[in-house]
Parts: sequence; structure tokens; C-alpha cells
Amino acid sequence: MSTHINAPEGAIADSVLLPGDPLRAKFIAENFLEDAKCYNEVRGMYGFTGTYKGHKVSVQGTGMGQPSLSIYAQELFQFYNVKKAIRIGTCGSIREDVKVRDIILANGACTDSALQNQRFGNLHYCPVPDFELLYTAYNKSKELGLNAVVAPCVSSDRFYDSNENWKLWKKYGAAGIEMESAELYTLAAEFGRKALTILTVSDHILTGQATTAEERQTSFKDMMILALETIINN
Repeated sequence: MSTHINAPEGAIADSVLLPGDPLRAKFIAENFLEDAKCYNEVRGMYGFTGTYKGHKVSVQGTGMGQPSLSIYAQELFQFYNVKKAIRIGTCGSIREDVKVRDIILANGACTDSALQNQRFGNLHYCPVPDFELLYTAYNKSKELGLNAVVAPCVSSDRFYDSNENWKLWKKYGAAGIEMESAELYTLAAEFGRKALTILTVSDHILTGQATTAEERQTSFKDMMILALETIINN
């Protein structure tokens, strides 16, 4: 039985968007979904289900970091039989050609997380998204005229990285630093589900440019529309 999502059977769609910020989940439900109903408020981690262009879609906050996302993603996959999950989040760019407000479609997720060590020990698993979701998102980004780049992200457990490990990730082609995607991709693989991460660059580690907390919560509408268009066309 799910202990962190208090939703009755049938309340959650098989297609779910996963913002880290529960207030972003509320914003999406109020601005993009029709007839949205709240199915979860446990620990303030809002979840809503409504329709988008006639398709049933849910949106569930996951909190920050891989341990928090792991709880919600596993419960969605294991107890609510969610088939498709798209993380919509923010990241810090570590590449000169990826600017603030650009979109990253994460075709892989490097990580420093001990969660992977607990699973695989000395083995090195490669967390990747579902290709069909990625392919659809890429084509939809072109249709919508969005500046989207397909590149690996880094899911770090440490937000304030005084060791500047991002420099090594940058050398090997990673485009952005965030905190959740590697765990989402790994859980999707474990449960045989489809997952993708779509990120908006909220700040730039190289230049210091950044967006405000309010902008991150409410203004990244291109990413939200792209995720919704992707999940209903897949």
C-alpha cells in the first residue's frame, strides 16, 4: 500500500507529469488541465488529475533530490500502475551553448548518488529515458519552435557543490545539473515503464545568470506544454 500518496484506485492517470515543486503541480493543474481534482495533499506534496485535450493526465510533485523522487515515482509505478512519467524540472547549465530558459531533453543521466551503489555495487548502470518519449518530445519541440537540446544531464545529490565536480561532467558532454533524473530513469527501467526528463535552464553556472524563484515556479510554460504534448502523443 502506498504511504505517501493517498489516492483511491483509479484517481491517478497512467500518464503523469512529475515536477519537483508541488506548487508547480498546482500551477499546471489550474492552468493547463480541465476539471482537475486534487487526489493528494499528504506532506503538502500535491497531486492532481484532469484532462488535456481530452486525455486523462495527472501531475504529481516529487520534492527535491533522488531519495524524495524515488518515493513518489516508485509508489506511482508499483501501486498506481503509472505507465508514462515525464519529469519537468529546472537545472543549471554547464555548457556555453545552452542558455538560461533553453530546454534540455535528457538522453541520459549521470549521477553521484549512493542510491545506484546500493543497487549495483561496483557495476555502473546507465540511466536513460524511453526512446519513443524522447523522440516525440524532440519532434514536438521543433513543431513548437522551442530551443531544445538533446544531451545528458547530471543528477547530483549535492546542490552546493564546493568541489566543483560539474567541471568534470562538462568535459564529458553533460549539459545541465539537476537532482532527480537518474533515479527516475532507473526506477522506470526496474518496473518496465516509460520515462523522460524535460528541463528548463533556470540558471547558468558559468555566467551566473539566474531566474527568480517565482519564475521557476510559474513561468516555464514552454516546458509544461511540451511535456503535455509529448505524453498524450505517445
